[in-house]
Parts: sequence; C-alpha cells; structure tokens
Amino acid sequence: MSGVRVLVGTKKGAFVLESDGKRDKWDVSGPHFAGWEIYHLKGSPADPNRLYASQTSGWFGQVIQRSNDAGKTWETVGNKFEYDGDPGTHKHYDGTQKPWKFTRVWHLEPSHEDPDTVYAGIEDAALFRSADGAQTWQELPALRSVKGDLWQPGAGGMCLHTILLGPKNSGRIFVAISAAGAFRSDDGGKSWRVATRGLQSKYELPDPTAEVGHCVHHVAMHPSRPDVLFMQKHWDVLRSDDGGDSWREVSGNLPTDFGFVIDVHAHEPETVYVVPIKSDSEHYPPDGKLRVYRSRSGGDEWEALTKGLPQKDCYVNVLRDAMAVDALDDCGVYFGTTGGQVYASADAGDNWAPIVRDLPAVLSVEVQTLP
Repeated sequence: MSGVRVLVGTKKGAFVLESDGKRDKWDVSGPHFAGWEIYHLKGSPADPNRLYASQTSGWFGQVIQRSNDAGKTWETVGNKFEYDGDPGTHKHYDGTQKPWKFTRVWHLEPSHEDPDTVYAGIEDAALFRSADGAQTWQELPALRSVKGDLWQPGAGGMCLHTILLGPKNSGRIFVAISAAGAFRSDDGGKSWRVATRGLQSKYELPDPTAEVGHCVHHVAMHPSRPDVLFMQKHWDVLRSDDGGDSWREVSGNLPTDFGFVIDVHAHEPETVYVVPIKSDSEHYPPDGKLRVYRSRSGGDEWEALTKGLPQKDCYVNVLRDAMAVDALDDCGVYFGTTGGQVYASADAGDNWAPIVRDLPAVLSVEVQTLP
C-alpha cells in the first residue's frame, strides 16, 4: 500500500509525520533542529529520501540542512547566498531606497528530475539555484532586473515565497514575491517578465493596477495544466488561464477574500482550496470558525468544509506555505495552523481530523506520496 509523509516546519523545529495509505494512524518524528524556526521543509520528487530544510534564527542566522534518509539524519550544506554583482537598492516601507540584504530562505523547491538541483527563494527577494545538492548557490539575477528598485517589503518582509517549476525541460518557472507580484520565466531563469495584468490592489498601492508592488500571498498550479494558475493575493482570489499573462478574480461567495494559502486537488485541476482569514489586521477565521473552502469549478462558487474542524472560539492563522495535497487515489488535503495543529482530510476535504494538536506554530506543510 502506498504511504504518505507530511513534512512540517514550525517556529521551534521540524516534524516528519508518516502514515500508510489509510491515513488514519500516524508516526511522528521530531522535533528536528529543536528551537530553530524551520521556514520550509521539502522533499525531492526525484528521490523521496532526499529532503531539504531551511533553518533560521534571529540569533544564529541561516542554515540549510539536507537529509538523504528521509529525515533520520541531517547534514549542514551550503549557506552562502551572495547577490550577483552590485545588488543596488529596493524600495523600503517609507518609500526610501534601501540596499538589498540577505536575511533568510523562505522556500526551497527541488527539481522534478534531479535530486541535487534545488531552488531557493530568499529575503530580500531573489531566486537562487544549486546544482550540487545545496552545497553551493548561484543567484538567477535577471529576476531582480525586472523593476527590482520598486519592490518593497510586505508585513512579513520582502520575501520570494513561491516557486513553481513547469513541465520537464520547459524552462518555465513562476515565482511570487511579497510585495512585488508574480513573475514568469520561459528559459530557466535567464530572463523574466511581470505576470500581474489584471491584479488590483486598491488598499495597498497608490496606483491599484501598477505592474509591480502587489502583495501576492501564494500561487498554485496543477502539473497537468501549467498555464492555469490560482492566486491568493493580500485581498482577492484570482485565476489565470494563460500562464500568468492575465488574471481575473474568482473570489465569488467566499466570506472574505483575504487569506494566505491556496492549493489544487491532485486529480481534479478545477478543484481549488483556500482558507479565508478575516482581514489583514485580524489574522484569524471569520466568526472564530475554522473553515476550508473548496471550489469544484475553478473559483467563483465555493463551499465551506467544516466537518471535524472547530466551529467556535478558533482564532488561529494558516500561513502561506502551510497547505499541501497528496497524490493518492483519494486525494488527501493537509494544513497546519499557528496554534500548532496539523489537520488532514483523506477524502478531498469532506472530513477532517487532526494528525497532531500541540506542535509549535506551523510555518509550512509539504506532502510526499510514497510508493
């Protein structure tokens, strides 16, 4: 029977949760790197035993960790992230220009084909690539040449938090940055173009339709349809049917269109999941009811999924990298909260149960479907 491995990054360490295909009993391993913030933890599609982790601390800095045995043991690899050439400046919160400065790695995205090739999205926002198992890192600097002087931090910093790799040998890469927008490359990162037409940020930007400056929270894509993208922006849920060339809002009947996570069903490319959060100043579910919303029509029409989730006095948040799906026949959906719960549904969201309840605040959730 196939199995599932759920990789959880938290404020105080990493946890590895494993189950068989029934997904009703779980083995919990951790905390790995106890006391450290683990912004992201992800496995290689080419080798399920190869894991990468971003370990960070305000005191001790940034460390990249690698495992070759599914998290049983770890080794420190390359932590040298240097901008290519003179990085110049970007816009700061107050509108002044500020020099680019490396702070941490927000997201790690292993290649589909090669376990030694991995991408890193960092703060201050830039995209790096390693071809030697994270021992050394090189920036793909053309990204920052796309109006990088106008990028500015969101509330959580100026972070490149989303990396979507297109089909094999396509050279397609999408990235999203808070607060700059979404960007697309079709040549493996040698050149980039802005992918924000149709976005409107009337509360955040003096020019609501500006090319850059949008606070994109997350972008999701089904691998069978790389031209169809779904976005959770600061406000608004949107979709693109032309590879990010244009976007249209699909928030529909959601109780609020603010939120952080968005993901797509493994076998149904038009089935999308979000977790609405009350507002940008009140980061908890509306009415204290934790609800995942599902659209089976690619947006506009949404249904609340509540069975097994707390429906009163729940004031947690679900952060941008804290939702994932598995690829078993009955698609599993998983998300983690700032209250330390990791919830799982083995039936595409109809029913939910907590795998664990009392972890530190969850920063990221990723899933590996095991043979």
